[in-house]
Amino acid sequence: MFKTVQEAFNHYRNHSLQDMEKRAADIKGIIDTDPDADVASINIEIEGLNQAMANHQDRQPDNDQRSQFNPITGRSFNQDKQVPTENIFGSAEYRSAFYKNMLGQKLSDIETRTFNKAMEIQDAERREDAFNTTTNSAAVLPTQTLNEVVKKARTMGGLIAHARNFNIPTNISVPIGTPTSKAQWHTEGEQVDSERLTTAAVSFAGYEIIKVFSISAAAKKMSVQAFESYMIDELTNCVMETIADALVNGSGNGQGTGLDTGISWNDENSLDFSGEYTDFTKALATLKRGYGAGAKFAMSNATLYNKVYSLVDANGRPIFIADPKNESIGYILGKEVVIDDNIDDNTIILGNFNYMGYNIPQGLMIEVSRESSFKSGLVDYRAMAIADTKPLVHEAFVKLSGNGDGAEA
Repeated sequence: MFKTVQEAFNHYRNHSLQDMEKRAADIKGIIDTDPDADVASINIEIEGLNQAMANHQDRQPDNDQRSQFNPITGRSFNQDKQVPTENIFGSAEYRSAFYKNMLGQKLSDIETRTFNKAMEIQDAERREDAFNTTTNSAAVLPTQTLNEVVKKARTMGGLIAHARNFNIPTNISVPIGTPTSKAQWHTEGEQVDSERLTTAAVSFAGYEIIKVFSISAAAKKMSVQAFESYMIDELTNCVMETIADALVNGSGNGQGTGLDTGISWNDENSLDFSGEYTDFTKALATLKRGYGAGAKFAMSNATLYNKVYSLVDANGRPIFIADPKNESIGYILGKEVVIDDNIDDNTIILGNFNYMGYNIPQGLMIEVSRESSFKSGLVDYRAMAIADTKPLVHEAFVKLSGNGDGAEA
């Protein structure tokens, strides 16, 4: 335990950044698990760690330059490295350059050349109906970070964790396979007639999602790893939550199309929810053959615990079975339950959500501005995505709606 911040700083200032980050993680674990931890001493150590990490970051550019310089040839080692030619947005060089550029930190030679090459590629591919940027500092999010954003969004729960994710160009019709008849036993030597597969075509439009958020200019002192983690959290919370809401409620007018408005609900695919277990058996019977194997019941948290949780069948057995062992919420008549609070209360959707999709054709674009918040000392970041959502096959869904009290809402 350190008595002063200076003592903690002197202890850690010559440690590596990895060691300091590991110690910071250990301290977080102590705070989370030890109720008797000495908070005052921990705060002193944390402050000393922060100062040591900031000091390390200040010295990093000079150290990088010295370590990269070859005194024999008089050239930088990085000058001999080649810019990635394949999947440049997924390269480690671009990822490092992207975050250093966002933070206003100095780039190495290979990072500078990689970033400039990536900017040339994205400028050549940018279409008039795609990203509208105001400065030349806008850059496409690295592939690894985008994958982490999507992966984290799928852990939030809701339909986005079960819908199909696409990365296809906008306004291009793509065939989606639907359940077909099974294979047949064949008599050797007999002729077999070919079967024409039934497919459904889907075409995604391109709608803009924009979010502007500001952080302190002191973020320049953050490490690349810490800033990337912050970006993943922020983009998941703003951009992906917007897509998650559009999967259910999107109007299709200037935004994605959701289940509520994208499907023509009628007597063939809609049932009254009267609050009886037979509502669910009728829904399963209504769902067209071929979609039931992967079907799930989706509803809000309030609907589950106010209207469904206590329902029993004719033998007095509960129809909802909680699943504390696995990650799922539970099951109704053997079908997994998905909780999505974007769905209206007293509404339940049964469907195979693999036939609901969202499309992000060009990833996420991040643009930085250090002028717009000049008086406040903040740095503004604008996240923009071109996206769309849409039910892919309408017959894969059935809706139950009503107040669950024996009368239609």
